[in-house]
Amino acid sequence: MIRKAKKPNTYAFIDSQNLNLGTQRMGWKLDWRKFRQYLEDKYGVTKAYTFIGYMSENESLYEYMHELGYLVVLKPTVDVSPGHGNDGTEKEKSDHATAKPKEGDEKEKPTIKGNVDAELVLYAMKELPNYEQAIIVSGDGDFFSLAEYLEEQGKLANILTPNWQYSTLLKAFEPKIVRLDQLRRQLSYHDHRKKK
Repeated sequence: MIRKAKKPNTYAFIDSQNLNLGTQRMGWKLDWRKFRQYLEDKYGVTKAYTFIGYMSENESLYEYMHELGYLVVLKPTVDVSPGHGNDGTEKEKSDHATAKPKEGDEKEKPTIKGNVDAELVLYAMKELPNYEQAIIVSGDGDFFSLAEYLEEQGKLANILTPNWQYSTLLKAFEPKIVRLDQLRRQLSYHDHRKKK
């Protein structure tokens, strides 16, 4: 009887906004159920931490993600629309050059930001004794230092980027980069209800 080699205990740390926007920019939508299964089958991921900016209207999405086996970490969001500061406070008129909205843009949707970078790094460090290998799911260069540290510890399995447009800072880890756009057929979401 041939035994399969046991995969190392692996945790995934997922920057959900980077992943969502990165796949959508390439014209497709990730199937979160397929992705969780892929992480388990391919890498032996036992815990998949997903970092998301919290919006009350998305409660059912967070519950669904939890049901699929993700550990959902919510971060308060702030409004970074023109007229608001990066911390969500109303901005005074500043001397900085501000871009005037184009005609017809006055009713722009507010830009909501839930920057999860610090939480992702914090959890990766907090959980360090509990996993043998880690996967970072993001193309964001802000995770360079984390990737470098995990590599030094012998714990960086892979970096999964949404597409080919990932930060040049991550090029240092080229052999460990897996582009999810190359797995589009395997991981994309198909709404079967539409095709009736």
